[in-house]
Amino acid sequence: MRLTAILLFLVLVAPVFGQEKVATKEKVVIDPKTGLPVTAGTKVLDEVVVSAGRFEQKLSDVTVSMEVVKARQLSNQNITSLDQILEKTSGINILDGQPSIRGGSGYSYGAGSRVLMLVDDMPMISGDAGDIKWNYLPVENINQVEVVKGASSVLYGSSALNGVIHLRNRFPGDKPETEITLFGGGYMNPQRKELIWWDKTPVFGGATFSHLQKFGNLDFMLSGNYFQDNGYREKEWEKRGRVNLNLRYRFKKIPGLSAGLSSSIMFINASDFLLWQNADSGAYRLNPVSYVPYSGVRYNVDPYLEYITKHGGKHTLKTRIFTLGNVNADSTKNSYSRTLYADYRYQKNFTKGIIWSSGASLTSSKVEANFFANHNSANYAVYSQMDARLGEKIKLSGGVRWEMNMLDGIFYNAQPVLRAGVNYHVASATFLRGSIGQGYRFPSLAEKYASAELGALQIFPNHNLQPEKGWSTEIGVKQGISLGKWKGFADLALFQTRYSEMIEYTFGMYLPDSIKVPSFKYLGFKALNIGNARITGAELTLSGEATYGPVQLRIISGYTYMQPIDLDKLAAGGTVPEAYILKYRYKHSLKVDAEAEMDRFLIGASFNYNSKMVNVDKVFTDSFTGNLFLPGYPDYRKNNNSAYLLIDVRFAVNISKAIRINLIARNLLNKEYIGRPGDIGAPRNLTLQLRVKF
Repeated sequence: MRLTAILLFLVLVAPVFGQEKVATKEKVVIDPKTGLPVTAGTKVLDEVVVSAGRFEQKLSDVTVSMEVVKARQLSNQNITSLDQILEKTSGINILDGQPSIRGGSGYSYGAGSRVLMLVDDMPMISGDAGDIKWNYLPVENINQVEVVKGASSVLYGSSALNGVIHLRNRFPGDKPETEITLFGGGYMNPQRKELIWWDKTPVFGGATFSHLQKFGNLDFMLSGNYFQDNGYREKEWEKRGRVNLNLRYRFKKIPGLSAGLSSSIMFINASDFLLWQNADSGAYRLNPVSYVPYSGVRYNVDPYLEYITKHGGKHTLKTRIFTLGNVNADSTKNSYSRTLYADYRYQKNFTKGIIWSSGASLTSSKVEANFFANHNSANYAVYSQMDARLGEKIKLSGGVRWEMNMLDGIFYNAQPVLRAGVNYHVASATFLRGSIGQGYRFPSLAEKYASAELGALQIFPNHNLQPEKGWSTEIGVKQGISLGKWKGFADLALFQTRYSEMIEYTFGMYLPDSIKVPSFKYLGFKALNIGNARITGAELTLSGEATYGPVQLRIISGYTYMQPIDLDKLAAGGTVPEAYILKYRYKHSLKVDAEAEMDRFLIGASFNYNSKMVNVDKVFTDSFTGNLFLPGYPDYRKNNNSAYLLIDVRFAVNISKAIRINLIARNLLNKEYIGRPGDIGAPRNLTLQLRVKF
């Protein structure tokens, strides 16, 4: 009831804030659509996004909740992998590489993402594990990152059950642009001295570059990245190099026709951290049985065509080949996957604000992996969406998709899904929205077929695993604010997500039919359809900027509350309410980022607060099994499972118009915190960055 009252207040009363005008000598120009003064500070409502409907529209007009991350936020914080900045974005948590939007996902041991990753409207999900390779994404040439919160399967298909993250690259302007960044740093000693395993401070460093230029009708974009990290944990390290090339050509003799090619290639040598030795002196030391260094090559090639007709029609054909190959020290874990993707879309802009989009897509994956044999899958889909504006105040959106999945050439499953949304321009700078959308996710090949040993942990296949389904709904209000010199917006959303046949890795004894006598060799994890879940919550975001003389201030903040419930456990009853909470979720999270810039100087800070993680897999908290798989974890969790606050700060100096030096301190308070069991975060670390732009 309190949340509803707040929402009604914003709709009925808050428009007053959007109407406030400050007496100045400048001529005030009013945007007729938003009712706000046209100033740099209020342009956020006019921010152009494409992910909500697969066409350009203003952020204030969309019918779903969205976040926009700008390139400035990445460069100022020396982001080398996209998950680093998303972890600081409202409503998003990333647990050991696995993204969750508003609690829609937990932790599934690296397999199967409910959040779809896109790069320039093309899915970037691996063909074997169905996960996101964060370090492969081209962060050095970003225009902006758009996050759609809630089920988005109608437009994007499987893996968009929980939402979409869309990385959009920059294109060149009239003048060539070149940017080079050099950086290096090191990890400082943690608070607990017994965690220190090193004689010399572990260091990291690297370089990035990007060049954008027009050559007549050809747009040319070249960028790259090299990164090396010795790791704050023993035997966890990474070396990688990546090059990205984007080309776009506009034909003179055929107006409206353009062709392009995007491609990336990366070489990597690394070792991941999975199991610690113990909770004390061995918490930063890798259990030797799980040490499997690997090397690999990843590349994608994306040809595309686009044709805009004289009558407002737009034909788009996008294709991709995406290949991943890993060679491990343990050859039983070698893998290779190749994914082919093609999407044709026709879009028509009719009179009176009607936009119709329809298309068909094909995704085909082939996997060769020693730990789950060779398999292939194929998805076929058709979709259609209509967006219409009724008068000046109401915008409606609706769509439908049908998708069929094949496994090893045999029909597996088919899913039809629907979505609908409305955006109502209530008054002045107030926009009320509501939406409901269905979603689904076909299991990844790894979830169905992977059979592996990870130290003492066993992973078992489940050939009978079924797709998970769900829907999400929300009502929200976005309010433009003009208070004195502060311009910005507030956004409040109430949301609910429901899942059925939810997939989670579950610990148990999984005996083959031919075996009747229990044995430890059959004890481990298997992906199961556990049943039904409901996630209800609210999210409030505030964003604004102001200029006081030579000082420009910017702030982005968001608070998310959610109640993630396992409905089957709730129906079974019990005496401990916390037992109903879904695993690996935070009920409360707060993200704040603030910057002040004056002349040649910039100072900024980010704050990331998470409440305690209520539930994890019980196998890790049990005194016997927990100490068997993760020695010391049951007691460690009892003493350390609490809320935590991480603070990062940065200070930059512009030596000249082209040169900037930036000092970044992450985990300033040197807080010891833990995500999934056995995964203690990095201690305080410092980065020195030199950026040259010309």
